[in-house]
Amino acid sequence: MRFTKMHGIGNDYVYVNCFAEQLPAAPETIAPLVSDRHFGIGGDGLILITPSEVADARMRMFNADGSESEMCGNGLRCVAKYVFDHDIAKKETLKLETGAGVLTVQIETENGLARQVRVNMGQPILEGKKIPTIFDSNPVVNQKIEIAGQSFDVTCVSMGNPHCVIFVEKATDELVLKIGPQIERSTYFPSRVNVEFVEVVSPNEVRQRTWERGSGETLACGTGASAVCVAGVLTGRTKRKILNHLLGGDLQLEWNEADNCVYKTGGATEVFTGEWMLPALLP
Repeated sequence: MRFTKMHGIGNDYVYVNCFAEQLPAAPETIAPLVSDRHFGIGGDGLILITPSEVADARMRMFNADGSESEMCGNGLRCVAKYVFDHDIAKKETLKLETGAGVLTVQIETENGLARQVRVNMGQPILEGKKIPTIFDSNPVVNQKIEIAGQSFDVTCVSMGNPHCVIFVEKATDELVLKIGPQIERSTYFPSRVNVEFVEVVSPNEVRQRTWERGSGETLACGTGASAVCVAGVLTGRTKRKILNHLLGGDLQLEWNEADNCVYKTGGATEVFTGEWMLPALLP
């Protein structure tokens, strides 16, 4: 199986061009194997770039544990770069199909290659039951939850996948690595949840660490950064345009008041290509 390793500010995945490659029938089985950083290729998961009947290409994303997720903002930027750079669709405005619907991306080019990608992440889902959470409120803002004997005020947003945003003085390892996985699998969130711990630097700037559903802590999370932009406005902490510092790099976010959509701008990097030998146990 031919693959390409790519990352969006450190959020790295194994990408397979399914316009050219035929995969076995069980990508959820392959994803944990290729994601293993010791015995596989290494990454936060597996992303398939496939033909689409409604867009220029389709993205299917599998977490490192094999679970399929609806969306990945950093992954989508990489898919856009791959589709453009590898001539699947040489257009500076692309339509890409995801589990969260068809999204529009704008390509900024340099020397004939995609340098930076601006993604319309769509409108945030704020209704508690649709995120989904167990809460009836719309929106879910500063909702108290109890985890490991501690109380947290959470603001919940779906950007096609569920997010729980917690504003903190310091995003410590104790919070991210210990509390994060407990929130992910808590009964408050029927489909599990991605957890963002956020430090507010100013009304225009934040720092974010993410415990990602199915993958653990990742260096970046694009849908999470989008959810943070929305949560910052809902809680009165930030403005509609912010710079978000993630462990792997920076993203520019805007929750546009005119169309209610969140726009995310950042880079995407192709690292290397290779060939992975499918284990005999797979069909």
